Amino acid sequence: MILLKIKEFRPFLTLSVRLILGPEEDGVLDPDYSIPQISYASTAPELSDDRRYDFFSRVVPPDSFQAQAMVDIILALNWTYVSTIASEGSYGEKGVEAFTQLSKEAGGICIAQSVKIPHNPKLEDYDKTIQQLLETQHSRAVIIFASEEDIRGVLNATKRANQVGHFLWIGSDSWGSKSSPINQFEDVAVGAITILPKRSSIKGFDEYFTALTLENNRRNVWFAEFWEENFNCKLLSASKKEDTSRKCTGQERIGIDSKYEQEGKVQFVIDAVYAMAHALHKMHRDLCPDHPGVCPRLEAAEGKTLLSYIRNTSFNGSAGTSVVFNKNGDAPGRYDLFQFQMTNSSTPEYKVVGQWVENLQLRLEELQWPDGEQEVPISVCSLPCKTGERKKKVKGMPCCWHCELCDGYQYQYDETSCRLCAYDMRPDSNRTSCQPIPIVKLEWHSPWAIIPVFLAMLGIIATIFVMATFIRYNDTPIVRASGRELSYVLLTGIFLCYIITFLMIAKPDVAVCAFRRIFLGLGMCISYAALLTKTNRIYRIFEQGKQTVTAPRFISPTSQIAITSSLICVQLLGVLVWFAVDPPNTIIDYDEQKTINPRLARGVLKCDITDLQIICSLGYSILLMVTCTIYAIKTRDVPEDFNEAKPIGFTMYTTCIVWLAFIPIFFGTAQSAEKLYIQTTTLTISMNLSASVALGMLYMPKVYIIIFHPEMNVQKRKRSFKAVVTAATMSSRLSQKPNERPNGEAKTELCENPAADPMSK
Repeated sequence: MILLKIKEFRPFLTLSVRLILGPEEDGVLDPDYSIPQISYASTAPELSDDRRYDFFSRVVPPDSFQAQAMVDIILALNWTYVSTIASEGSYGEKGVEAFTQLSKEAGGICIAQSVKIPHNPKLEDYDKTIQQLLETQHSRAVIIFASEEDIRGVLNATKRANQVGHFLWIGSDSWGSKSSPINQFEDVAVGAITILPKRSSIKGFDEYFTALTLENNRRNVWFAEFWEENFNCKLLSASKKEDTSRKCTGQERIGIDSKYEQEGKVQFVIDAVYAMAHALHKMHRDLCPDHPGVCPRLEAAEGKTLLSYIRNTSFNGSAGTSVVFNKNGDAPGRYDLFQFQMTNSSTPEYKVVGQWVENLQLRLEELQWPDGEQEVPISVCSLPCKTGERKKKVKGMPCCWHCELCDGYQYQYDETSCRLCAYDMRPDSNRTSCQPIPIVKLEWHSPWAIIPVFLAMLGIIATIFVMATFIRYNDTPIVRASGRELSYVLLTGIFLCYIITFLMIAKPDVAVCAFRRIFLGLGMCISYAALLTKTNRIYRIFEQGKQTVTAPRFISPTSQIAITSSLICVQLLGVLVWFAVDPPNTIIDYDEQKTINPRLARGVLKCDITDLQIICSLGYSILLMVTCTIYAIKTRDVPEDFNEAKPIGFTMYTTCIVWLAFIPIFFGTAQSAEKLYIQTTTLTISMNLSASVALGMLYMPKVYIIIFHPEMNVQKRKRSFKAVVTAATMSSRLSQKPNERPNGEAKTELCENPAADPMSK
C-alpha cells in the first residue's frame, strides 16, 4: 500500500464525505459553484479510456473472499479445468492472481488459459482472446475479472466466433447483476454465474441523488462529466464527448429524463467513509488528547499508522450490518450469487441462485444452462476414466490425464496404477479386483474324450472276446500253434492299452495319478515284450537252422515267458524308481490355458507328470517296439505259415507309423491352449490303434478260423526240427530269385501247415 501522510488523506477524505453526503453543509449550498466555470482541467483524477465511471472496480482490487467464492462455485460444479480473463490493471490482474492462488490451495483446479485484455483493446484483441480460449476446447468455464467494456467486447467476440453457448461464464462483481455489460448479447450470457456483494438499498439516497442538479452539486468535480454521459449531451464546446451535438440545458432531471437505479456499492462507499472517519477520530483521540484540531503528532503521522486504526475499527454500517476488518484488511465476505437465465417469457434476467457468507450456499437445482442442458455441463481437461482404466497424468497438468486400460491379467489398483493378479487369479469383468481362475479337467462328455473311450470300449470287448475264444478252444491246434503262453501275455498287454484310456480321462487324484504312472507304459511294454520274444525266437531258429540242425537255446514256452517277464520287469523297475524320486500328486496348471484374454483362462487339474516324463515312460516300450520291428524286418523272408512272422511284421510296421505320427502331434501342441485335450486324445487313440492293429492282425484270423471254419483247426502230420530247417534253407534260396516266384515266396509241401511245427507247441 502507498504510504501517505495525514495531510495527503485530507483531499480524498473531504471528497469522499461530500460525494456521499452531498454539497449541503448545514443546509447551505456551496456559493462558488457555477456551470460556465466547469472545466475538464479540474483537480479530478484523470481516468483513461472512458473508464472513469468504473472507478472503484478499476482501482480497488477485489478482496480474497470474492476469489474464494468463485473457487467454491467451481468445486461445487465439479469443474476442474477453467480459464481466466482479466482486464489489464490492478482490478483484473489482482483478481485473477487471487483466484489462481486459492485454486492451487484448494487443489483439483487447473488453469487452462490465462488471458489478459490490454488497455485500449481493439476488436481483434477480443477475437484473439476467444481464439486462445478455444485452443483448450474442454475448458468451458471462464473466470472473468474485467470492466464492463471488456465484458461486452468478449461477449461480442464470442458471438462473432459462433460460439454462443460454449463458454460458461463466472463473473466478478464488476459484472454483478448489471444489464449494461450484456446488452444486446443476452444469448451469449445465458447461464453466466455472477457475484455481487450483499447490499441493501440505502433509504433516502435515491431521493437525495435524483435531486442533484448542476446548480446544487457544483463541488463534485466529476458531476458535470456524469451529467453529459447520463443525458447524452454536451455542456461546453470543449467537452470531450464527441458522439453527440445536443446541448445540455441544465434542466434535465435524474430518473425522469434518464434511467436511474441505485448503485449497489453505495452502502460500501458510505461504510468506507465512516470507517475512515472512525479511524481518524480514534487516531486523533490517541495522538492529540485534549487538543482541538490537528496537533503536531497527528501532522507527522504516516499512512501505515492510519491503516492500523482503520483495520481495528468496528461499527454498525449503513445497512445495519457490522463492519469489521480481518488481518488482511478485508471486511467479511458476503455475496449474492446470480445466474443470467431465460425466464418463462423467454426474456433473460438475473436470478438469485445462492449466496456466499464464509461458505457457499448454491441451489444447484435452480441453475439453468445454455442450449437447455439439464445436467451441469462439464469443464474438465480429461473425462473420468472408465472402470478398469488407470490415469496417466500429463506432466505439469494434474487435472489432465490419458486413460490406459489395465490389460492382460492386471486389475485397477487405484486411480493411477494397475497391478498384476496372482498367478492363480484373473481380473473380474470390470477389472477392479481379482477372482480365482476356473479349474477344468477333461470331462467324460467332451468330444475329446468320447472318441477314445468309444474306441477303447470296442477294443476291450474285442479283446475279451478273443481271450474267451482262446480259453474255450485252448487245446485246439491253432491256439497251441500260436504259442498259448505268449498269446495270453500279449492279450493282457493289449487289454491294458485299452484300459489306460479310462485312467487318462478320469478326474486326477493321487490314486489315479499312481495308476497312470504304472499302466501308461506297462500295456505297451507287455505287448511289445511278447512280440519281441516271438520275433527273436523265430529269428534265432531260422538263423541257427542255416548252420546246424541243433535247436537254439531258450525257445521253450517257459523260457519265452521268462524272457518276456524280464523285459517287463525293467519297465516296472523304472516306475518304482519314479515313485521313489517323485511321489505321485495332482497339480493345477495355470500356464497351460492362460490365454491372452483372461476371461478364457482356465486352470487345468492334472497329474504331476510332465510331457518329458510321459515320453520317458513310453520310451522303453518304444525301444521294444523298434527292436521288434527290426526283428520283423529280418524275418520277413520266413515262410508266412511259420509262427506269424508276416503278421507280426505288418503289425510292427503299422505301429511304427502310428507312433511316428503321434510324436510330432504330441510335442507340436505343447503351446496350444487345447494342449490337455489334444495330447490326451492323441495319446489314448495312438495306444488304442496300436492295440487294435495287433489284435486285428494277429488274432482275428485265428478267431475267424476257430469259429467259422473249424474244419481247418485240425492236427496234421508232425515235422521234425530238421524238416523245419530244410524248409527255411529252401525258402532262403528261393527268395533270392524273386522274378521266378510271385512276391518272392516259394510254396512247398514242407511249409503248408504250421500246425505240425514242433516248436509252436
